[in-house]
Amino acid sequence: MNKILLFAQLKEQAGSNTLALDVSGKTVKELRDYLESETDLGSLTGIMIAINEEFATDETIINAEDVIALIPPVSGG
Repeated sequence: MNKILLFAQLKEQAGSNTLALDVSGKTVKELRDYLESETDLGSLTGIMIAINEEFATDETIINAEDVIALIPPVSGG
């Protein structure tokens, strides 16, 4: 089972700061596609995805027990 951490508006949209899904063996792209079509998170375009605190590419394979973070763009000011 993978723990998916949500931040900012994603946390608000999901109504929780985490999701638990078994996505081991999937790519980051497959995870992104699944979340866009099967959850209320909407489009994840522009969202960075990190696995175990390191940014991942769409081709990165997710392993069992990996912790995944969805990081929306941030603006300061």
